[in-house]
Amino acid sequence: MSGRHKKSCRLLRNTRLGGSLAAVTAVGATAISLIAAAPAGSSQKVDAVSAGAVATVPHDAASPKKPDTLALADKKAGNVNTEKRQVLPSASDALKLAESQVGVTEDSSGGGTKFQQWFVSSPWAERGVQRDGGKVSDYANANWCDMFVSWIGAKLGVKGMGADAFTRTHAQWFKDQGRWGENATPGAVVFFSWSGSKSIDDIDHVGMVIKDNHDGTIQTIEGNTDNAVKIRTRDKSSVVGYGYPEYGSSDA
Repeated sequence: MSGRHKKSCRLLRNTRLGGSLAAVTAVGATAISLIAAAPAGSSQKVDAVSAGAVATVPHDAASPKKPDTLALADKKAGNVNTEKRQVLPSASDALKLAESQVGVTEDSSGGGTKFQQWFVSSPWAERGVQRDGGKVSDYANANWCDMFVSWIGAKLGVKGMGADAFTRTHAQWFKDQGRWGENATPGAVVFFSWSGSKSIDDIDHVGMVIKDNHDGTIQTIEGNTDNAVKIRTRDKSSVVGYGYPEYGSSDA
């Protein structure tokens, strides 16, 4: 694995988007609550479809109110599934889509993937700039492991997936939603620290769990690993934790 990649999803290259640890600590939880949907059934958090499905994003207190086009998009998306009783995508659906992307690679500038192109055009890029600085266009060539995971959630309309390009704030969001743990379940979002640290502040990379091999390793599907989407076998010692989207049953 390249040295660039070891930092890739922790600090975005050639931008200020990663921000300092102090800045992330100061604003991370609040910013993440603005950009991602809470799990269904929570009595304390907004129940909305996450990522580019697209989630309802609360207005900043200091910003003039505008028509909530994101909420309208959510409402429209919800209407499509009314007759199906809002059947949620399953973990199998998410993994099938993720595995169909194996072989996608970045260009010589570190960009050019559909995941980066989607993120730049999504509301999450603007939210990231508001939080971390830089420009929306910076994401076009930024490290994309978390954009890949977010794209999967957006394409399928997975609830409780969240969306970000910065792994540490995405992981903290899962924890804040009460959707964080230590079990390697299929479809879980897995966060890694190559140092073996168990601190969210030290996360370097993210992917999705395909299965637990029950031998101290897990099989994963990851974006921006050696600059491509690949299936990997990872030692659990490098896992910081797992985020759990709200999937439906494969039998639904």
